[in-house]
Amino acid sequence: MVALLQLQLAQTIQITTDKTTSLIFPFAIQHVDRGTKDVLVQPVKEADNILLVKAACNEFAPTNLSVVTTDGSIYSFPVEYAAQPANWIYHVPVQKNATMETYCNDILDNPRTLKGIKDNSWDMKCSINGIYIKDNTIYYQLEIKNNSPLDYDIDFIRFYIRDKQKSKRTASQENEMHPYYIAGNKTQVRAGTKNILVFALEKFTIPDAKYLAVEINEKNGGRHLFMKVNNKKIIHSIPLPDLK
Repeated sequence: MVALLQLQLAQTIQITTDKTTSLIFPFAIQHVDRGTKDVLVQPVKEADNILLVKAACNEFAPTNLSVVTTDGSIYSFPVEYAAQPANWIYHVPVQKNATMETYCNDILDNPRTLKGIKDNSWDMKCSINGIYIKDNTIYYQLEIKNNSPLDYDIDFIRFYIRDKQKSKRTASQENEMHPYYIAGNKTQVRAGTKNILVFALEKFTIPDAKYLAVEINEKNGGRHLFMKVNNKKIIHSIPLPDLK
């Protein structure tokens, strides 16, 4: 029977020369770094979250192995030689302190939880489908739908706080909110399709006299979109759980 183990960070991986050890990660592998050439690694083309590991020689000095996954997490393990390793397959769990990228990519597939924040222009439609919060970060799930026969090239998507009423005597103050991270295609919405994007921004609330503006501009075009988010919607953000 093949030994199966839930691998904990900092736990030592034992490898040998004539048998392969498999590491199964929760996300696709983006980069691998070996401490020394005594450790042989091979990604699996058919399964991009699996890494095969063997020893290049007997009795090599203990070293380490670092792996970066597509969610932005970095995993690092001590590696040592063993003639008969105790385990051949390791399941690597999601890191407890999940990265912002992890949450953004997970929210992309969430069903709509929010209605009423939307705009449309010349067969282009946009809406905010959900607002979530985790610690000091707010996540905005945005949908852009292209019902026209023309591709929609995005010039920019801006989030900024604006005054509800602009006085003729005073200039309107705008405080732009720059996203920490954006998940999804933010460059183009193909004709007859829709894009879902998630923006991670610093946690904030809005004074009563202001609102959060979400502006989407078309590159070399006039199908611009604009949405207003009031403080009530932000206050009722959905809390995100810890990922396990």
